[in-house]
Amino acid sequence: MKEKIDRLRAGGKTLEDLFFFEKDLTLLEKKKQLRKMEHSLQTLSEISGITDEALLRKLVDFNIQVEVMATLSIIPLVEIAWADGQIDKNERSEILKAAESFGVFKGQVNRDLFEHWLTHHPPKGMTESWIYYMQGLCQLLSKKERGVLKAGFLQWAKKIGEAGSDEAKTKSKTTRRKKEILLQLEQAFEPLNYKI
Repeated sequence: MKEKIDRLRAGGKTLEDLFFFEKDLTLLEKKKQLRKMEHSLQTLSEISGITDEALLRKLVDFNIQVEVMATLSIIPLVEIAWADGQIDKNERSEILKAAESFGVFKGQVNRDLFEHWLTHHPPKGMTESWIYYMQGLCQLLSKKERGVLKAGFLQWAKKIGEAGSDEAKTKSKTTRRKKEILLQLEQAFEPLNYKI
């Protein structure tokens, strides 16, 4: 178990580094702000949207850092928003309004990170790294805990998928791509038959 947790931490560091790209000063500042936040159940809940106290306690026991939790929470939103390969000004505005209305932003740091990634295309491999990390984490969780984690992380992504511009909503290619991304993200919560 300790070996799996150690590998999970290493995977979290890789994902975090990819998300908080070291050359971007804005992201580095947000990362510093996240590190200063108290590592508590309430903080993890606010950042992730997960409200199940037992699961949050387990995540704290695994020592999942606040900045990793923010990364895990925001990547699905970013991937859905970029489904058609671009985000125009109107779509960006609609996505931010929708995210605000259903409570993605409990704090300014999450909002700033999300806004940043709406103007900067995510780096290649970010989704794959997220999926790899989630698969490793899910190996340490029960079926019920995986379901709670999945609901917590993907509830907002599904809503973001519905929030795009009217023009984008009418394009079946964009809708199909969003569904493909959601399916790919959902599969990350299934147990693996091999060890990471």
